[in-house]
Amino acid sequence: MNLHTEGYARYADPEFKKSFKVANLFVAKNMRKKMDYSRIDYLPCFLSEIPKLMRSGSRHINIALLHLSPPDSHGFCTLGTSVDVAHAAADVADIIVAQIKPRMPRIHGDGFLHISKVHHYVEVDDPIPEVPLHVLTAEERAIGKYAAALVEDGATLQMGIGSIPDAVMEALAGHRHLGIHTEMWSDGVLKLIKAGAVDNSRKAVHPGKTVSGFLMGTKELYEYVHDNPSVVQLDIGYVNDPAVIKRNPRVTAINSAVEIDLTGQVCADSIGHNI
Repeated sequence: MNLHTEGYARYADPEFKKSFKVANLFVAKNMRKKMDYSRIDYLPCFLSEIPKLMRSGSRHINIALLHLSPPDSHGFCTLGTSVDVAHAAADVADIIVAQIKPRMPRIHGDGFLHISKVHHYVEVDDPIPEVPLHVLTAEERAIGKYAAALVEDGATLQMGIGSIPDAVMEALAGHRHLGIHTEMWSDGVLKLIKAGAVDNSRKAVHPGKTVSGFLMGTKELYEYVHDNPSVVQLDIGYVNDPAVIKRNPRVTAINSAVEIDLTGQVCADSIGHNI
Protein backbone atom coordinates (compact mmCIF):
# COMPACT_ATOMS: atom_id res chain seq x y z
CA MET A 1 0.00 0.00 0.00
CA ASN A 2 1.15 3.51 -0.83
CA LEU A 3 1.31 5.55 2.37
CA HIS A 4 1.73 9.11 1.15
CA THR A 5 1.17 11.49 4.07
CA GLU A 6 0.22 14.43 1.86
CA GLY A 7 -3.37 15.45 2.50
CA TYR A 8 -3.85 13.74 5.87
CA ALA A 9 -4.01 17.08 7.69
CA ARG A 10 -6.90 18.08 5.48
CA TYR A 11 -8.99 15.12 6.65
CA ALA A 12 -8.99 16.52 10.18
CA ASP A 13 -9.76 20.09 9.09
CA PRO A 14 -13.32 20.97 10.26
CA GLU A 15 -13.88 23.18 7.22
CA PHE A 16 -12.95 20.31 4.92
CA LYS A 17 -15.44 18.03 6.69
CA LYS A 18 -18.20 20.63 6.31
CA SER A 19 -17.60 20.83 2.57
CA PHE A 20 -17.64 17.06 2.08
CA LYS A 21 -20.75 15.61 0.44
CA VAL A 22 -21.40 12.27 -1.21
CA ALA A 23 -22.44 12.49 -4.86
CA ASN A 24 -23.71 9.42 -6.63
CA LEU A 25 -23.76 9.76 -10.40
CA PHE A 26 -25.75 6.62 -11.19
CA VAL A 27 -28.06 4.53 -9.02
CA ALA A 28 -27.79 0.96 -10.28
CA LYS A 29 -29.93 -2.00 -9.22
CA ASN A 30 -27.50 -3.00 -6.45
CA MET A 31 -27.96 0.38 -4.71
CA ARG A 32 -31.60 1.34 -5.26
CA LYS A 33 -32.95 -0.27 -2.07
CA LYS A 34 -30.16 1.26 0.04
CA MET A 35 -30.82 4.92 -0.81
CA ASP A 36 -32.50 7.26 1.69
CA TYR A 37 -34.92 8.82 -0.77
CA SER A 38 -36.32 11.25 1.82
CA ARG A 39 -32.96 13.08 1.91
CA ILE A 40 -31.76 12.83 -1.70
CA ASP A 41 -31.54 15.78 -4.07
CA TYR A 42 -32.00 14.68 -7.68
CA LEU A 43 -30.28 16.65 -10.43
CA PRO A 44 -31.44 15.58 -13.90
CA CYS A 45 -28.41 15.64 -16.14
CA PHE A 46 -27.07 14.02 -19.30
CA LEU A 47 -24.07 11.79 -18.68
CA SER A 48 -22.16 13.92 -21.18
CA GLU A 49 -22.71 17.00 -18.98
CA ILE A 50 -21.16 15.53 -15.83
CA PRO A 51 -17.52 16.23 -16.81
CA LYS A 52 -18.46 19.89 -17.35
CA LEU A 53 -20.14 20.02 -13.92
CA MET A 54 -16.91 18.77 -12.37
CA ARG A 55 -14.46 20.91 -14.34
CA SER A 56 -16.52 24.08 -13.91
CA GLY A 57 -16.59 23.64 -10.13
CA SER A 58 -20.39 23.39 -10.02
CA ARG A 59 -19.89 20.00 -8.34
CA HIS A 60 -16.59 20.08 -6.51
CA ILE A 61 -14.85 16.72 -6.14
CA ASN A 62 -13.01 16.27 -2.84
CA ILE A 63 -12.02 12.62 -3.30
CA ALA A 64 -12.02 10.50 -6.44
CA LEU A 65 -12.07 6.72 -5.91
CA LEU A 66 -10.62 5.05 -9.00
CA HIS A 67 -9.84 1.56 -10.31
CA LEU A 68 -6.56 1.55 -12.22
CA SER A 69 -4.46 -0.84 -14.25
CA PRO A 70 -0.89 -1.31 -12.97
CA PRO A 71 1.65 1.37 -13.96
CA ASP A 72 3.79 0.67 -17.02
CA SER A 73 7.56 1.17 -17.17
CA HIS A 74 6.99 4.94 -17.44
CA GLY A 75 4.67 5.08 -14.43
CA PHE A 76 1.41 5.45 -16.36
CA CYS A 77 -1.69 3.59 -15.20
CA THR A 78 -4.98 3.65 -17.10
CA LEU A 79 -8.57 3.98 -15.95
CA GLY A 80 -9.18 0.62 -17.58
CA THR A 81 -12.76 -0.35 -18.36
CA SER A 82 -14.31 2.96 -17.25
CA VAL A 83 -13.00 6.33 -18.49
CA ASP A 84 -16.41 8.08 -18.93
CA VAL A 85 -16.68 10.63 -16.04
CA ALA A 86 -13.72 9.22 -14.08
CA HIS A 87 -11.38 11.13 -16.40
CA ALA A 88 -12.85 14.47 -15.31
CA ALA A 89 -12.89 13.41 -11.65
CA ALA A 90 -9.19 12.54 -11.82
CA ASP A 91 -8.48 15.94 -13.37
CA VAL A 92 -10.10 18.02 -10.63
CA ALA A 93 -10.25 15.97 -7.40
CA ASP A 94 -8.39 17.27 -4.34
CA ILE A 95 -7.39 13.71 -3.44
CA ILE A 96 -7.16 10.60 -5.63
CA VAL A 97 -7.51 7.20 -3.94
CA ALA A 98 -6.99 4.21 -6.21
CA GLN A 99 -7.38 0.46 -6.21
CA ILE A 100 -4.77 -0.97 -8.57
CA LYS A 101 -5.75 -4.30 -10.11
CA PRO A 102 -3.28 -6.46 -12.01
CA ARG A 103 -6.25 -7.89 -13.96
CA MET A 104 -7.54 -4.46 -15.04
CA PRO A 105 -6.91 -4.11 -18.79
CA ARG A 106 -4.65 -1.32 -19.99
CA ILE A 107 -6.83 0.57 -22.45
CA HIS A 108 -5.69 3.31 -24.82
CA GLY A 109 -7.29 6.75 -25.06
CA ASP A 110 -7.95 9.46 -22.45
CA GLY A 111 -7.57 7.20 -19.42
CA PHE A 112 -3.82 7.47 -18.80
CA LEU A 113 -2.92 8.64 -15.29
CA HIS A 114 0.61 8.85 -13.89
CA ILE A 115 1.10 7.10 -10.57
CA SER A 116 2.59 10.31 -9.15
CA LYS A 117 -0.89 11.88 -9.35
CA VAL A 118 -2.34 9.25 -7.01
CA HIS A 119 -2.27 10.25 -3.33
CA HIS A 120 -3.12 6.82 -1.86
CA TYR A 121 -3.50 3.39 -3.41
CA VAL A 122 -3.87 -0.27 -2.55
CA GLU A 123 -3.18 -3.26 -4.81
CA VAL A 124 -6.00 -5.81 -4.99
CA ASP A 125 -5.71 -8.91 -7.16
CA ASP A 126 -9.33 -9.94 -7.58
CA PRO A 127 -11.36 -10.55 -10.74
CA ILE A 128 -13.07 -7.72 -12.57
CA PRO A 129 -16.87 -8.10 -12.34
CA GLU A 130 -18.25 -9.78 -15.44
CA VAL A 131 -21.55 -9.26 -17.23
CA PRO A 132 -22.31 -12.33 -19.38
CA LEU A 133 -24.34 -12.20 -22.56
CA HIS A 134 -28.06 -12.76 -22.08
CA VAL A 135 -29.64 -16.05 -23.07
CA LEU A 136 -32.01 -14.75 -25.73
CA THR A 137 -35.63 -15.83 -26.09
CA ALA A 138 -37.31 -16.47 -29.42
CA GLU A 139 -39.21 -13.20 -29.05
CA GLU A 140 -36.02 -11.23 -28.41
CA ARG A 141 -34.32 -12.79 -31.43
CA ALA A 142 -37.31 -11.83 -33.58
CA ILE A 143 -37.11 -8.22 -32.38
CA GLY A 144 -33.36 -8.26 -33.03
CA LYS A 145 -33.87 -9.38 -36.65
CA TYR A 146 -36.47 -6.66 -37.30
CA ALA A 147 -34.22 -3.98 -35.84
CA ALA A 148 -31.09 -5.24 -37.62
CA ALA A 149 -32.93 -5.00 -40.96
CA LEU A 150 -33.06 -1.22 -40.45
CA VAL A 151 -29.27 -0.93 -40.12
CA GLU A 152 -27.31 -0.16 -43.30
CA ASP A 153 -23.85 -1.47 -44.12
CA GLY A 154 -21.29 1.18 -43.20
CA ALA A 155 -23.42 2.54 -40.34
CA THR A 156 -21.90 3.89 -37.12
CA LEU A 157 -23.57 2.23 -34.13
CA GLN A 158 -24.46 3.30 -30.63
CA MET A 159 -26.00 0.62 -28.44
CA GLY A 160 -26.93 0.00 -24.84
CA ILE A 161 -26.75 -3.14 -22.76
CA GLY A 162 -29.41 -5.78 -22.30
CA SER A 163 -31.24 -8.52 -24.15
CA ILE A 164 -32.60 -6.40 -27.01
CA PRO A 165 -29.27 -4.76 -27.93
CA ASP A 166 -27.65 -8.21 -27.65
CA ALA A 167 -30.30 -9.64 -29.99
CA VAL A 168 -29.69 -6.86 -32.54
CA MET A 169 -25.92 -7.40 -32.36
CA GLU A 170 -26.41 -11.12 -33.01
CA ALA A 171 -28.54 -10.38 -36.06
CA LEU A 172 -25.96 -7.95 -37.50
CA ALA A 173 -23.29 -10.62 -38.07
CA GLY A 174 -23.87 -10.56 -41.83
CA HIS A 175 -23.41 -6.79 -42.17
CA ARG A 176 -20.14 -5.18 -43.27
CA HIS A 177 -18.07 -2.08 -42.54
CA LEU A 178 -19.97 -1.19 -39.37
CA GLY A 179 -18.38 1.29 -36.99
CA ILE A 180 -18.66 1.77 -33.22
CA HIS A 181 -18.95 5.15 -31.50
CA THR A 182 -20.94 4.51 -28.34
CA GLU A 183 -21.28 5.31 -24.67
CA MET A 184 -20.54 1.67 -23.84
CA TRP A 185 -20.23 -1.75 -25.44
CA SER A 186 -20.05 -5.39 -24.48
CA ASP A 187 -19.45 -8.90 -25.83
CA GLY A 188 -22.14 -8.50 -28.50
CA VAL A 189 -19.90 -5.99 -30.28
CA LEU A 190 -16.86 -8.20 -29.75
CA LYS A 191 -18.61 -10.98 -31.65
CA LEU A 192 -19.28 -8.55 -34.52
CA ILE A 193 -15.62 -7.50 -34.59
CA LYS A 194 -14.49 -11.13 -34.74
CA ALA A 195 -17.09 -11.91 -37.43
CA GLY A 196 -15.76 -9.08 -39.62
CA ALA A 197 -18.99 -7.07 -39.44
CA VAL A 198 -17.32 -4.23 -37.50
CA ASP A 199 -14.11 -2.79 -38.94
CA ASN A 200 -14.70 0.96 -38.30
CA SER A 201 -13.45 1.67 -41.84
CA ARG A 202 -16.24 4.08 -42.85
CA LYS A 203 -16.16 6.31 -39.76
CA ALA A 204 -15.18 9.98 -40.12
CA VAL A 205 -14.25 10.34 -36.43
CA HIS A 206 -11.48 7.97 -35.25
CA PRO A 207 -11.60 5.66 -38.29
CA GLY A 208 -10.30 2.20 -37.52
CA LYS A 209 -11.01 2.61 -33.80
CA THR A 210 -13.77 1.21 -31.60
CA VAL A 211 -14.70 4.28 -29.52
CA SER A 212 -16.54 4.34 -26.20
CA GLY A 213 -16.62 5.81 -22.69
CA PHE A 214 -16.74 2.51 -20.81
CA LEU A 215 -17.30 -1.19 -21.37
CA MET A 216 -18.74 -4.13 -19.44
CA GLY A 217 -18.62 -7.80 -20.31
CA THR A 218 -16.77 -11.05 -19.82
CA LYS A 219 -13.13 -12.01 -19.33
CA GLU A 220 -12.89 -12.60 -23.09
CA LEU A 221 -13.79 -8.96 -23.71
CA TYR A 222 -11.32 -7.66 -21.11
CA GLU A 223 -8.52 -9.74 -22.63
CA TYR A 224 -9.36 -8.46 -26.13
CA VAL A 225 -9.20 -4.75 -25.19
CA HIS A 226 -6.00 -5.04 -23.11
CA ASP A 227 -3.30 -2.92 -24.78
CA ASN A 228 -5.23 -3.11 -28.06
CA PRO A 229 -4.56 0.06 -30.12
CA SER A 230 -7.78 -0.46 -32.12
CA VAL A 231 -9.83 0.21 -28.96
CA VAL A 232 -9.96 3.67 -27.34
CA GLN A 233 -11.87 4.86 -24.30
CA LEU A 234 -12.47 8.62 -24.23
CA ASP A 235 -13.99 11.28 -21.96
CA ILE A 236 -17.77 10.89 -22.07
CA GLY A 237 -18.21 14.64 -22.60
CA TYR A 238 -16.57 14.07 -26.00
CA VAL A 239 -17.99 10.64 -26.86
CA ASN A 240 -21.61 11.70 -26.24
CA ASP A 241 -21.30 15.19 -27.75
CA PRO A 242 -23.87 15.46 -30.59
CA ALA A 243 -21.48 17.72 -32.51
CA VAL A 244 -18.97 14.84 -32.57
CA ILE A 245 -21.51 12.07 -33.17
CA LYS A 246 -23.14 13.74 -36.19
CA ARG A 247 -19.84 13.76 -38.12
CA ASN A 248 -19.97 9.97 -38.49
CA PRO A 249 -21.96 8.35 -41.34
CA ARG A 250 -25.36 6.70 -40.92
CA VAL A 251 -25.41 6.97 -37.13
CA THR A 252 -27.84 4.37 -35.78
CA ALA A 253 -28.77 4.13 -32.08
CA ILE A 254 -30.05 0.86 -30.61
CA ASN A 255 -31.55 1.13 -27.14
CA SER A 256 -34.28 -0.28 -24.92
CA ALA A 257 -37.23 1.66 -23.55
CA VAL A 258 -38.94 1.54 -20.15
CA GLU A 259 -42.27 2.76 -21.51
CA ILE A 260 -43.72 3.96 -24.85
CA ASP A 261 -47.02 5.82 -25.01
CA LEU A 262 -49.68 5.70 -27.74
CA THR A 263 -48.14 8.70 -29.55
CA GLY A 264 -44.75 7.01 -29.77
CA GLN A 265 -42.99 9.03 -27.06
CA VAL A 266 -40.28 6.98 -25.34
CA CYS A 267 -39.37 7.06 -21.64
CA ALA A 268 -36.03 5.52 -20.70
CA ASP A 269 -35.31 6.77 -17.19
CA SER A 270 -38.37 6.62 -14.92
CA ILE A 271 -41.77 5.13 -14.17
CA GLY A 272 -43.99 7.78 -12.64
CA HIS A 273 -42.00 9.34 -9.79
CA ASN A 274 -39.57 6.42 -9.58
CA ILE A 275 -36.25 7.20 -11.26
